[in-house]
Amino acid sequence: MLSVEHPERYIGGEINSVIKNKEDISIRFAMCFPDVYEIGMSHLGIQILYEMFNQRSDVWCERVYSPWLDLDRIMRDKNIPLFTLESQDKVCDFDFLGITLQYEMCYTNVLQILELSGIPLLASERYEKKGFDGCSKDADDKVRLGEGYPIVIGGGPCAYNPEPVAAFFDMFYIGEGETEYDELLDLYASMKNDGATRREFLEKAAHIRGMYIPSFYEPRYNQDGTFAGSDIINPNAPSIVKKAVCLDMDNAPYPVKRVIPFIKVTQDRSVLEIQRGCIRGCRFCQAGMIYRPVREKSLETLKKHAIAMIEATGDDEISLSSLSTSDYTKIAELVKWLVETYKEKYINISLPSLRIDHVFLDMMEKIQESKKGSLTFAPEAGSQRMRDVINKGITTEDIMQGSAICFEAGYSKVKLYFMLGLPGERDEDVLAVAELANDVAMNYFDTVPKEERKGMRVMVTSSASFFVPKPFTPFQWSAMDAPESFLRKAYMVNEAMEHAMNHKSLKFQYHESGISELEGVFARGDRKISDVILSAYRKGCIYDAWTESFDRSKWDEAFDENGVDMKFYTQRERGIDEIFPWDFIDIGVTREFLKREYFAAKQGKVTPNCREKCSSCGASSFGGGVCFEKKKQKN
Repeated sequence: MLSVEHPERYIGGEINSVIKNKEDISIRFAMCFPDVYEIGMSHLGIQILYEMFNQRSDVWCERVYSPWLDLDRIMRDKNIPLFTLESQDKVCDFDFLGITLQYEMCYTNVLQILELSGIPLLASERYEKKGFDGCSKDADDKVRLGEGYPIVIGGGPCAYNPEPVAAFFDMFYIGEGETEYDELLDLYASMKNDGATRREFLEKAAHIRGMYIPSFYEPRYNQDGTFAGSDIINPNAPSIVKKAVCLDMDNAPYPVKRVIPFIKVTQDRSVLEIQRGCIRGCRFCQAGMIYRPVREKSLETLKKHAIAMIEATGDDEISLSSLSTSDYTKIAELVKWLVETYKEKYINISLPSLRIDHVFLDMMEKIQESKKGSLTFAPEAGSQRMRDVINKGITTEDIMQGSAICFEAGYSKVKLYFMLGLPGERDEDVLAVAELANDVAMNYFDTVPKEERKGMRVMVTSSASFFVPKPFTPFQWSAMDAPESFLRKAYMVNEAMEHAMNHKSLKFQYHESGISELEGVFARGDRKISDVILSAYRKGCIYDAWTESFDRSKWDEAFDENGVDMKFYTQRERGIDEIFPWDFIDIGVTREFLKREYFAAKQGKVTPNCREKCSSCGASSFGGGVCFEKKKQKN
């Protein structure tokens, strides 16, 4: 370990990590985030499941992350199997290997995890006893649960189109983990005790809400290569998989005693999830659709969680977690309580995901005496026309008023997030990004008198990502810009900022276009993409989200070798009635609603948020959320 960077990533033993007696449990669950420790340790979803599983006396949930490149080489050279942090036991000896899929560019890391664990990369090759080469067709009828390889189960937002990685997983959990995992684990424990086989378990598990077993379906394709649907080849498989959703947020498990890392991680603070879902309906945002309906936690629950988290961790910062923090109905009361409770303890209150509106202006008054860093806002588009197209719901006036309040409160650093390549974007919309950033910088000089600036220079940092159409959004039908178009637009913005009046106060950065193009393929891909991912991995591709290890040439070779055209998946506008690989999943939000929003975007029409008017998206069918609650009040 002394020969690798940050050996603390792999030794375990952190404060609040869970240790159990192996003799007292019947199910061992390895929970994996397929990226480096510092990224995975920051993920709230993993923390929730870790807390939830370890509350059970019959389950021991342990953590595993992707080894960084230095340890990866050592493990391969010395044939060291991948191990979990808590027990240091081999992952291959566990009952389950759960892998969260938070972003598409981690897919080769999934294969890294499997290979280092000694688990066959293809799910079809796991029907055998460990240690044996080859696989016979009837092996699954002979190997009992606990004797073979772990059940590899995937989850997270990328599982809403699992097809590009379907070949590598035994099953997927579609939806929120708080609701159905207990039933799944109870089933496994019972069937393991009865001596059931892997296939028998998967057939029973297919009847649980949210469970998708890829091997029970066979995809079909049209002559033009488009997806034509799937044939069910196992009678236990449902034709539609309905997502799992947690409606009782107040009584859901929550990690008030998060594991304290030995090294600095990406988000080294207490995270307070205040609500789930979003009322806004931004047309590019997958999270805003798949996490509907909007469900809030009560003020009492949040206060209880905050107190418990600070007592258990000693953190000096509490960050509120939500897709749109300002839309929590009791946000003003919560922020006031947090500031008053923790001001004298020098605990900072972080408010990400803020909208620049009147609620934001009120909150700024409450936190203006807190530690000041930078504030981050996401206009997403520079022009009002494009903000209407994507249904962002904020105006230039909102942005100017919001930034003025920031500057008056003592902030001099602002970050602005934009997207380039949005559907219907014109060159004047691209140049509007630079214009807006310059206007925000000018707003500082107009707002803060020279004698009050105290030598501080305003800095407006604009970051641009390249738009990637995602499943279950109104833009799932849209074409994606070509990489050369992305770069042309980025250069336009950069040049405009260099010639802006306040250019010394402006900074511009943008994402790698090659990575964005691959993300676009994976996001709307089908099972043909599995072969490409496997080929790229065998060429040495891992950590593709990291610029220093991303090798585009190897990916180009992998696509060519498998006869797959990237442009078919990225630059092609879909027909409105085209069947998608993810259509078998029911997220509550209907395809008809997404169609209406797709056409509204083309016309530049704004759809009101859920509290202003119910747009009948379909999410109220789950029996919760703001639309359902309004209907109850009317009755």
